[in-house]
Amino acid sequence: MLKTITISLLLLSVCHSVSAQHLDLSKQEKDSLISLLFQADTEDQRYRSGMQEVQSKYGGDSPEMKTLLRKMTVADSINLIKISSILDHYGWLGPAAIGSQGNATLFMVIQHSDIKAQEKYLPMMRDAVQKGNAKARSLALLEDRVALHHGQRQLYGSQVIWNMKTNKYQLAPLEDPDNVDTRRLTAGLPPLKEYLSVFGLEWNVEQFKKEAAANEADFFKRTPGTPH
Repeated sequence: MLKTITISLLLLSVCHSVSAQHLDLSKQEKDSLISLLFQADTEDQRYRSGMQEVQSKYGGDSPEMKTLLRKMTVADSINLIKISSILDHYGWLGPAAIGSQGNATLFMVIQHSDIKAQEKYLPMMRDAVQKGNAKARSLALLEDRVALHHGQRQLYGSQVIWNMKTNKYQLAPLEDPDNVDTRRLTAGLPPLKEYLSVFGLEWNVEQFKKEAAANEADFFKRTPGTPH
């Protein structure tokens, strides 16, 4: 109950400060927002931090995995309420206002929200990148996720799914794989080979192109596995 009251007071503080239309936040306003964002960051990672272990030990379609995903969905829904209250009233605040971690949390929560929220805030984030209030590499991840939802290939190769058939990670459908590293460089992302190595995957562009048609047919006819 105390936690619920605390969240409510923080949200009330946010809405009250917005009603005054202050672009220059007071120390109290900044502290309230940073505290809220810190809580959101903690909740976002609470279940995701153990996801890989559960997938490897029990499988992506196991009861244990389904339980974890249900808990994560509830946490994400609560986080979205918090973050939407900030974005809807303040816009996309930059690091100068809420710190680097707080700024990253805005993106992280939207990245992990439902498609409706992602589509709503995608234009806002594009504008924020232009103004220096969000990172281009974070925007690239959101662009990829929205594209895949609409049956389009991702551009930056940021989305890796868990293949429940092979019980391994798999790169989601990718547009123009020969030039992906050029696009990643522009967005401030490391080479795809380096990125995929984190998931235990080797990047072989020719092999990827050979398997692309079959993988895409499987990916787009079903609900994708949990993206990174």
